[in-house]
Amino acid sequence: MEEQLLRILYIGNDSNVEKLFSANEKVKEFITKNNALLAYNWLTDNTPDAILCELNIPGSNGFDISDYIKKKLQLHTTPIILLHHEKDDRIQKKAISKDIDDLYFKPLNVSKILKRIELLIQFRNLQEKTKNKKEPKSTLPKIPLPKRIFDIITAGTALIILSPLLILVIIAIKLESKGSFYYTSKRVGTGYKIFDFYKFRSMFKDADQRLKEFSHLNQYSKKQNETNGKAKEETYQPTVSDTYCPDCEKSGQPCSPILIIDKKTICEKQYLKKKREEEDSTFIKIENDPRITKVGNFIRNTSIDELPQLVNVLKGDMSIVGNRPLPLYEAEQLTSDLWSKRFLAPAGITGLWQIELRGRKGDMSEEERKQLDNSYADNYSFWGDIKIILKTIPALLQEDKV
Repeated sequence: MEEQLLRILYIGNDSNVEKLFSANEKVKEFITKNNALLAYNWLTDNTPDAILCELNIPGSNGFDISDYIKKKLQLHTTPIILLHHEKDDRIQKKAISKDIDDLYFKPLNVSKILKRIELLIQFRNLQEKTKNKKEPKSTLPKIPLPKRIFDIITAGTALIILSPLLILVIIAIKLESKGSFYYTSKRVGTGYKIFDFYKFRSMFKDADQRLKEFSHLNQYSKKQNETNGKAKEETYQPTVSDTYCPDCEKSGQPCSPILIIDKKTICEKQYLKKKREEEDSTFIKIENDPRITKVGNFIRNTSIDELPQLVNVLKGDMSIVGNRPLPLYEAEQLTSDLWSKRFLAPAGITGLWQIELRGRKGDMSEEERKQLDNSYADNYSFWGDIKIILKTIPALLQEDKV
């Protein structure tokens, strides 16, 4: 009987792990995703033979990732093996209580792990034959059918009616500056699905490269008032005194996984708290952005730059009304239970925070925006969407550059 070569997904960023497994003759393909979000998105369209996952990943941990993959992505039969940097009896006990397939401590014995994977696969296949049940359907959120029908009719009609305006805007953009008339970026929408997001180009061609130059103008920055407009130059790095949080000291043991960053150890809870205090805010929006062209100013303040997203709506990436799809770097920071709720709702062109933001002339904190996203996820309905659309129309015509 011919030996089966393995296709393995690795969630982590240890280059030594990737090197060891990729070189093994039993491994057909070794796919690396350095964070949970990218792994979830890849797993929606792919099923590996096994998953290796680092126990400690900033912003998440192997236990939660395993739970999400099994429950939300319905990959019950795929072996998930956690990896940790040092032997820890407490973590071993937790792994057993969490029903983790297996846990290995570094340095790793690759042959032993691959043998374990093969045994787990054989056992799961035997279990499936015995059960003889249909594969459960995915529970990933989808746009409700009535909402989807409304989106197709509305987006299709709008594109036909607005086609003369769209042509004029394309000509104006091409005449003012070099480059494509549209802008494409990767965004994260419903159920953490990553897709190509379309907008009319409103900035100069090198706008992305100049983002750091103007980061001190970010209106969501928590540090803006404290630093008098000066851009933060460094990201948070732990010190020896940061190793444990008050909860750790109270209980006499780590309250969360211990991370190793720059050869310093730090409780994950403490790391995330300190990072939130020191880092620039999650969302980025620059008031009176100097990278915007003259045509760009006009199409932004009238929201004409958003019209190409009607194509996203027709493709099913988005809805007319929903939570704004986020760039990868923003979505990566919203994977906690508190804020991930926003991704259960459809992604949309307009939504609660957009009409609130314009109505308040751009004056909205990051926390308020997140709460509005969660509120929409909890309460969205057909008639609620109609009300948001009706409120969006007068909000489009305003002078403030938000």
